[in-house]
Parts: sequence; C-alpha cells; structure tokens
Amino acid sequence: MAPRHKRESLQALIDDALAEIPPGRVVWVALSGGLDSSLLLTLAAAACRRHPRPLHALHVHHGLQPAADDFEVHCRRLCSRLGVPLFVERVVIDRDAGLGLEGMARQARYDAFIRRMTRGDTLWLAQHRDDQAETFLLAALRSSGVRGLAGMPSGREWLGRHLVRPLLACSRAELEAEAERLGVYWVDDPSNADESLDRNFLRHSVLPLLQSRWPQAAEALASSARHAAEAEALIEALAEHDLDALGGDPARVPLAGLVALAPERQRSLVRHACRRLRLATPPSSRLASLLAQLEARPDAQVRVAWAGAEARIWRGTLYLRPIHATLRADWCAEWDGMAPLPLPWGELLHAALIPADGCPVVLTLMARQGGERLRLAGRGGRDLKRLLQERGVPPWERERLLVAWCDGTPVAAFQPDSARWLAVAEGWRASVVEV
Repeated sequence: MAPRHKRESLQALIDDALAEIPPGRVVWVALSGGLDSSLLLTLAAAACRRHPRPLHALHVHHGLQPAADDFEVHCRRLCSRLGVPLFVERVVIDRDAGLGLEGMARQARYDAFIRRMTRGDTLWLAQHRDDQAETFLLAALRSSGVRGLAGMPSGREWLGRHLVRPLLACSRAELEAEAERLGVYWVDDPSNADESLDRNFLRHSVLPLLQSRWPQAAEALASSARHAAEAEALIEALAEHDLDALGGDPARVPLAGLVALAPERQRSLVRHACRRLRLATPPSSRLASLLAQLEARPDAQVRVAWAGAEARIWRGTLYLRPIHATLRADWCAEWDGMAPLPLPWGELLHAALIPADGCPVVLTLMARQGGERLRLAGRGGRDLKRLLQERGVPPWERERLLVAWCDGTPVAAFQPDSARWLAVAEGWRASVVEV
C-alpha cells in the first residue's frame, strides 16, 4: 500500500472499519499503552463519537516487570480523557508451560480477551505493517509452512467473536506521525529494547539493516505475507473439499480415501481436520510418523500424540481427538438423572436419564467394571461388552465409559467422548441436554 499523505486518512480508515460493525455491538480495543494501541483507541473514540457504537478498552496486566503498574496508570488516564470505559485483566504467566515467555504472555492475553468479551463482540488489535514483516521473517526462520508465512490476518472469526486489525496495512512511521499530530501520549515498554527476544532482535537489528539496502523491505515482506495468505486460503479450500469427499467428519477420516490422496493432500487434510476440531496441528515429524503408518497391519495399535492431541487408527478409520484424562476404575458419583454432574476430568455431564414413569430416583454413575448386562426393549439381557463391539466403539473410548446403576442394576451406558447414550435399559428414557 502506498504511503498516506492526507492527515485524515488514518481516521477515515478507522471510520470505515467501524462501519463494518452492526449498531449496538460492542467494540473492544486491546490497549497495552504503547504507541500503536494508544493511537488506535484515540481514533476509535473519535469515530464512535460520530458514529455511535459501544466502545470499551481492555488492558491486560501481565505483571512481568516493575513498569507494568505504570502501563495500567497510563491506560486509565488515557481512557478517562477519552471517556472510554477501561477493563483491566490481571494474569499470571506460567513460565514452565513450555511455550516460552512471549508465547505464554500471548496466550494469557487471549485467554483474558475471551473471558471479558461476549459472543458477537469485535476486538480491535493495533498491529501494523512492520509487525507483519517481523512475523513473516520469524515464520520463515522457524521453517513454517504457508500458513505461518501468511502472518496475521486483517480479520477473522474467533470463538464467536470478531478479531480485526484495522491498522495492518499502515507503517509504524505513519502511526507515529499521526500520534504526534494528534498529541497522543504513550508509554514505551522497556522490554521492547531487549534484543534477547527474537522479535526485538529483528525489529532493532535485522529490519533496519534490510531497509538500509532495500527501503521498501517491510512493505515487501508484508506483501509476501498477503500472497502466502491467498495460497493458504486455496490450500484450505482444497482440504475442505477432500474432507467432504471422505464423509465430512474431521474426527473420523476413512483410511481408504485418505491413502488414495497424494502425500501433500494427506498432510493438508490432517492439518485442516485438526483445525476444524480446534486441536493443535501436529509438527512435521509427528505428521510424517502418522502418515507412514496409514497402511499398518489391521491389528497394529497405531497412536501418534502431540501437544494435547492424538491420532489413532482402528478398523480402517483415522481418529483425531484431544487427549483425555483417564477415568479411575473406582470413580463413582450419585446422580438424580437430571442435574449437571461434575465429571472427574473437570467437565459437566449434561444429560438426562429417568424412569419411564417419571418417578424420582437416585442413580449411581460409575466407571465400567466389566461383565455388566442390560435388559433392552425387545432384545432381553445383553452383555455390555458385546454391545460396544456391535456399535463400533473404539477401545480407548470404552475405557472412559460411564455406567448408570439403579438399585444394584445397570440401566444405561454413556459415552462421554461422543456425548451420547450407547445403551438404555427397558423402562428408561435418556437424552443429551443441549448447552
């Protein structure tokens, strides 16, 4: 994008972004207190005065350095002057989580955003073209594929919210000139000068060197990121087409159709299916290991795991799923068959199980022990093990099966991983409650 010369151009850019938001919907600005976000909030406040929308600012207090309190003070003063409500989220960074300090801080910010925002809200982030150039270089140096090289999208849907970067096409120099013209005051984060952090090293040492020879380096790198984003969109569309052709279920992909695809389409489909399931995508080495075992012997117990997710192969199907906590064999809980019930791995059981006559009961929900038999309508007594085999329940899901008992008799079996009742005894009614 060519540099802007008209003073009102940045304001017009924000006005146009605001026009995309339906009246009455809340606009949030992620406010760190630095140049970019302080200017964005200033422009957003001016736009909302002319075209009324609810505008809030959200500051995440990481507590990683002594200056963190000063950032919050600045944000409060700026919001007070602009008449914008400020919400402060204090977070604790787990330095031992394995994502690195920058990665954990970013994760903590996004967790804070999702806690504060409601579905349908829009979050504006203040990243600009120079940030995009840095992101592209970092991705290239980390051997990222096309998706990584695509950098930050200008906008996307995110857990029912809208995430938008209205300044992504603007250079930092443009933002600084506009901030000075408007008299916007900001605070500089001392950690931004720490070149032991990869992004800071690129910002202070690498990009200036590149720009000394190629003045348009940042713009060119950001442009390459846009080209990569276009290519990624085409790859995703092809992967979705392939998945639809194989039944459309990202959690269960038929092996026969998968192995018929070219290797690069296999890789794209598995990554796409993981994203559909909100699972971490497998690293290249893990993905290669998985694809090498697609045609393993039928009796082979193929399992490939990575970052909270796993792939399993069973009976001609590739299963992609989160790694679940195991269910202790001695776990049990009393249940009235109606109220949400806490499960040992932290989720709630949202289901109902009541006698056909509707009378109140006290049920015991417990882990499957083996040997249970249920009396089914029209079929008589049936062994639960055989029912699981008949219904194709994978072995690893049988290990987490819940069995409901009433007066010493098993009356139903629930499969948490699929949120369904697998078997219900005669004289009982079962359902899954929508939440």
